[in-house]
Amino acid sequence: PATEKGGMRSSWQGKAGRSPLQALYESDQFEQSSLQAVHQQRRELLSNVCNRYTRKRRLLQPDDLRHLVVDDTHGLLYCYVPKVACTNWKRVMMVLTGQGKYRDPLDIPANEAHISSNLRTLSEYSIPEINHRLRSYLKFIFVREPFERLVSAYRNKFTRSYNTAFHKRYGTKIIRRHRQEPSDKALERGDDVRFEEFVYYLLDPRTQREEPFNEHWERVHSLCHPCIVHYDVVGKYETLAEDANYILQLVGADTSVKFPSSSKTTRTTDDMTAQFFQDISPFYQRRLFNLYKMDYLLFNYSIPSYLRIR
Repeated sequence: PATEKGGMRSSWQGKAGRSPLQALYESDQFEQSSLQAVHQQRRELLSNVCNRYTRKRRLLQPDDLRHLVVDDTHGLLYCYVPKVACTNWKRVMMVLTGQGKYRDPLDIPANEAHISSNLRTLSEYSIPEINHRLRSYLKFIFVREPFERLVSAYRNKFTRSYNTAFHKRYGTKIIRRHRQEPSDKALERGDDVRFEEFVYYLLDPRTQREEPFNEHWERVHSLCHPCIVHYDVVGKYETLAEDANYILQLVGADTSVKFPSSSKTTRTTDDMTAQFFQDISPFYQRRLFNLYKMDYLLFNYSIPSYLRIR
């Protein structure tokens, strides 16, 4: 139900107070599995951390729901997080919602998967429609070790020559503010931002005063609001294939729909992330960890062993 202020409740109880997931488990379609227990633990941990750290539950605004992709055919809501297999998930959602227009997710070009008109988000619906979907659809999210995701975003947006839009939009500003005596060429092109400068930019109080973080380095809890929206499934990048198959099985997707297996050899790993942090002082490591701390807590990631903040 909408609240008196016109915001949205995030009730996820279906008939007789059951969640969509409980209803599925109680049906004959789904056999009990160890994977089910894993997801139960993730939900419980998330709920416990939310209860411990969020004092006041605020109401959802339509603007909070721009990352929630809707599949009305299968009753599915997916909150996409950049740098956590979101291109492949958007491809899969296009197959699921495409009425047979698409058969194989990998046939869909990556740039087409990111065209906003190809998928509907929850923010485009009316408040009664939003409430109905939050209550009765299966809601899922995929997360990743926060610093690994951050380094992945940095590598993709600042070290690839083709990302000129990011270099102009963010790189030039970062260099102007955080590099001593930058060259005219660096100020103009913004294409050689060092990771250390990127960290200074993230920690600079001016950055978030001027505008919200870009979605590629915004915290997951700020993109997907997991303490207000009660996700049925928290998938992890580290267990991507099995979690993806689990979700497709839960919603009764056609067995021909397969989540694409990753063949990327360039993907950011824990060892690679550690190398990027070698040159960051313990002082800045701690401040950066504090910035992303909520994501570490909510999704049960431990403090990386390479950090010198103990």
